[in-house]
Amino acid sequence: MHNQDLIRNYSIIAHVDAGKSTLADRLLEITHTIDKRHLKEQFLDSMDLEREKGITIKLKSVRMYYKLPHTTTHQHQTTEHKEESHTYQLNLIDTPGHVDFSYEVSRSLAACEGAVLVVDVTQGIQAQTVSNVYKALDANLKIIPVLNKVDLPGAEIEKTSEDLCRTFGFYRDEILQVSAKTGEGVEELLHKVIKKIPAPEGNAGLTAIPRALIYDTFYDDFLGVVAAIKVVDGTFSLQNPQIKFLATKAVSTFQETGIFTPKRKKLDRLMTGEVGYIATGLKDIHAARVGDTITLADAQNVEPLPGYKEVKPFVFVSIFPIDNDKFPELREALEKLSLSDSSLSFEPESSTALGFGFRCGFLGLLHADIIQERLEREYDLELISTIPTVEYKIDKTDGTMISAKAASDFPATTQIKEIQEPWIKLNIVAPSEYVGNIITLCDRRRGVMLKMDYPTENRVVFEYELPLAELVYNFFDDLKTVSSGFASMDYDFSGYKKVIAVKLNVLVHGEVVEPLSHIVLKDKAEDFGRELLKKLKDVIPRQQFQVALQAAVGGKVLAREDIPAMRKNVLAKMSGGHRERKDKLLDIQKKGKQRMKRLGKVDIPQEAFRQVLSA
Repeated sequence: MHNQDLIRNYSIIAHVDAGKSTLADRLLEITHTIDKRHLKEQFLDSMDLEREKGITIKLKSVRMYYKLPHTTTHQHQTTEHKEESHTYQLNLIDTPGHVDFSYEVSRSLAACEGAVLVVDVTQGIQAQTVSNVYKALDANLKIIPVLNKVDLPGAEIEKTSEDLCRTFGFYRDEILQVSAKTGEGVEELLHKVIKKIPAPEGNAGLTAIPRALIYDTFYDDFLGVVAAIKVVDGTFSLQNPQIKFLATKAVSTFQETGIFTPKRKKLDRLMTGEVGYIATGLKDIHAARVGDTITLADAQNVEPLPGYKEVKPFVFVSIFPIDNDKFPELREALEKLSLSDSSLSFEPESSTALGFGFRCGFLGLLHADIIQERLEREYDLELISTIPTVEYKIDKTDGTMISAKAASDFPATTQIKEIQEPWIKLNIVAPSEYVGNIITLCDRRRGVMLKMDYPTENRVVFEYELPLAELVYNFFDDLKTVSSGFASMDYDFSGYKKVIAVKLNVLVHGEVVEPLSHIVLKDKAEDFGRELLKKLKDVIPRQQFQVALQAAVGGKVLAREDIPAMRKNVLAKMSGGHRERKDKLLDIQKKGKQRMKRLGKVDIPQEAFRQVLSA
């Protein structure tokens, strides 16, 4: 019998490396969802990359059952009377912890009524912790704060508890202390989840029009697009399998429905408040978008559920196969990856230097790194990727506006009226002794400080506005360097602002080499050009004639390097002879070099492009 009051939908949110996946392991063990013999560490992190990097990349959901003795105190009785125990249905959605996957967190929270906030007591509150708490509060979730790793010698339990109370307004007695590794306190956490997190609301009546929120999608070779859903109203049953998607207007007949245990398990129906999946039967992943609402095909005037949000990529990277014959395989691999990652976008691109490839859009640098590693490992491809760029908006003099994701998209300088670049709102959490270093770094990267708070005397929280272009050029690595690895950061897109940027062209022997063009700030163009030419000078092979390398904006040359000619010693075979004879040979060589310089062309090897573009 379906009892909505016995359902609890909750998520685990945390910063990277707070022990979230280990806590999920203990929950699976205590609820006997997975037999202890088959339980391996980070069980829900099924990808090799997730295990190697120690981070969750894809959200996972799993249904657990837990029997809790129910006790009540009757009137006129001083002793508690034990009633029959209830078995609760606990639907856990394990979320990624890295900032690049924050969209996965927000859509997971949309399918929950509560969240378990995990804080590492050896690290304290970090930037992603703050971000995730505000996401949970925005979604009106009941938050259960948990201090993890309390068994470690360096655990600062009192200090972290006080920090949580000051920062988020929690009460000391509602903060749980657990050790996900040893299992200490985890059973108490399960009791708290049942008691504190509310049961899902929703209309379970027989006349209710079924509605479900899609919080994830993936592709199955036999079933097509599979949508992970939370049923908000009504029931989805195989007896009435005709469904439609409100945002995309797609209609289909679903083949199967069920739950994650964490493997897929078929059921006849999914009812109000339950979390599970529907095998939609669709072959086009774009017809079932994350955040969309599913209802019955014949339902009229259905109100879409909140949560639909188009994912916009922040960072763009061009990816080319080293072997150009592998282009079709790269296309197929990207299509397959995009089926399970709706935030990945790609479009074909050709380069005179690197051949055919794809311009790919990502949510951040880690996202780009993960996708490239998956392409190389899972699909056995050897790839070269260019340095990351961002999307600029350009107002042209003819009144039109275009988007430029690469230097090749930039129009001529005379056609540009104004250029706008994307900015982000950046939150940085760090120990207070690194304040000076972080301010210096952000100032150097064109950051504008909005706020600086000291929640405790040892911890500082910065809020900055920063151009996204500065973030993609190793900002995170520099932040870790200046803070000895202790600072953490989180960011959100804030809008577009005017920028004075130019297209820097690289000329090799008087010819513009388009793949080496860059978008740079006007006042940094000369320095950037000099550095780029120094790298090029080292990787372009010497020719029989002198080769000029130039960095230019429009028709103005800003920097120059020369690659000297390879010279044969024409005097080597002369054992003697008059000076005029030597000069005559040298003069013939000189004229030959000048003729070669005039007629010669420089063929830049692919390896040179790889070294410069991936630097």
